[in-house]
Amino acid sequence: MTQRFEIETHCTAHTERLGRALARLLPMGSVVALRGELATGKTCFVRGMAAHFAKNAPVHSPTFTLVNQYGESTRLYHLDLYRISGVNELADLGYEELFESDGVCVIEWADHAAALLPADRVDVLLEHGGEDCRRLTFADRHILPAGWQETLRRA
Repeated sequence: MTQRFEIETHCTAHTERLGRALARLLPMGSVVALRGELATGKTCFVRGMAAHFAKNAPVHSPTFTLVNQYGESTRLYHLDLYRISGVNELADLGYEELFESDGVCVIEWADHAAALLPADRVDVLLEHGGEDCRRLTFADRHILPAGWQETLRRA
C-alpha cells in the first residue's frame, strides 16, 4: 500500500531541510522520483539531499550532463530528464545501474521515464503554493521505514 504525506514549505531552507531529512531515511539502492513544473523547488530539494551525502557540495541541475554524483562512500546520483527526447536516451545512460546502485538515485522530471521507474520508490510531487510557498506530496512505495511522515514533519 502506498503511504502519502503532504507538507508546505515557505522558504528554500525548509525545502532543503526536507530533502536532507528524506535522504537520511533512504536505504541504499533507493530511487526518488521528483515531479513538478519549472521552478517548484526540485533542485532545491536535491540540494538538501546532497548535503546529507556530501557536505558543502555545490549542487546544480544536471540538465546538460544528465547525471551528477555527490558523496564518496555512499553516493547520490542526481538525474535531470528535462531534455531527454525519449526513454531510449535514458537506456543509453545505463539507468539500471543507477537504479540499483551503491547509493541513492534522485530523478528530476521523472515523468519523462515513468515506464522505466522501479515499482519500489519514493515519489515527490512539488507544486507552487503561491509566493515562496511550495507544496510537497510524498508517496512511499515500499521504501521508507515506519514513522517517516513524522520525521519529515519535524524537518
